[in-house]
Amino acid sequence: MANLESLTPKLSWLKSEDVRPFLLIRKDSRLKKPGQYFDLNEFSKEPLFMDPLRMGDVYFSNALLNMESRAFQNSDMPMPRWVFFDCAVMPGFISGFAIRTKMLPQSIVQLIGYENLIGDWTPVSMFIVIPTMVQGEWVAHNLSSINSLIPEDDRLYGLGFLSKAFGLAYANIQVCCGMTQWGSPALRLHSHYGEIEVVTAYTPGHTYASTLTYRLQVNTKQWSRFFTKSSSEEFANRFDPAGFSIDPTSERSQIAFQEKLEKKFGPFYLRASEIRSQPLNKPLTVYKKKQEGNIT
Repeated sequence: MANLESLTPKLSWLKSEDVRPFLLIRKDSRLKKPGQYFDLNEFSKEPLFMDPLRMGDVYFSNALLNMESRAFQNSDMPMPRWVFFDCAVMPGFISGFAIRTKMLPQSIVQLIGYENLIGDWTPVSMFIVIPTMVQGEWVAHNLSSINSLIPEDDRLYGLGFLSKAFGLAYANIQVCCGMTQWGSPALRLHSHYGEIEVVTAYTPGHTYASTLTYRLQVNTKQWSRFFTKSSSEEFANRFDPAGFSIDPTSERSQIAFQEKLEKKFGPFYLRASEIRSQPLNKPLTVYKKKQEGNIT
């Protein structure tokens, strides 16, 4: 992973003594060798460890849930408290960044409320990741930050992206799955962590059937592209168009893609540079690895 702070002065906050990465994780779940596969030098500060099983640390969970409910209120997908505990912090963990409470910008203070400012550190982002039954595979369950709720001048640049990056690096996660809706800006962000393999193109088992399930091999060499906006030539050397595209606005197109997946015509991939460069409602070319044949 490139030295991220050198890419732009907007990332100077990574070195601030008033900002630290955190892990909300059961003591039994802490890793003995964090960062074994990936470079953690970008996150050189000792993380704050908060325990979701301790009553004394519940204020931290409260702050995260308050932030998450505000961030997702317009999408009608805020996370129930029991899901946060049963399905997130018990089997997995939460990573993110926290700001020293006494140094919070006034916009965050007003958003949270003085009465809710408890503890020396206040979390401002959250990435939830959960291990699966597949060896070495994890699921990215939730990614949110306070950036979308405050004025641009008070935001920490790249906060959401780096919250996920820190969690992946800390837990040595090499294969990560996730879910997002077709046409969502979130797809652009997630495309920077590695090559996107489509697992489902239409997902009626989800609340929103027009949901994309993806799998990616984590590749830290791609992470700097989130900030440089550059594209990789490696993709063109390894993949060819599969002979069809996916229209993110068309349920019929999503179902046709899903039928190809269920008939084992894949695996199929999306090209990150296309996702990032064109309007979210435009069709995306679908790809296969070279020498695997095309589907028309």
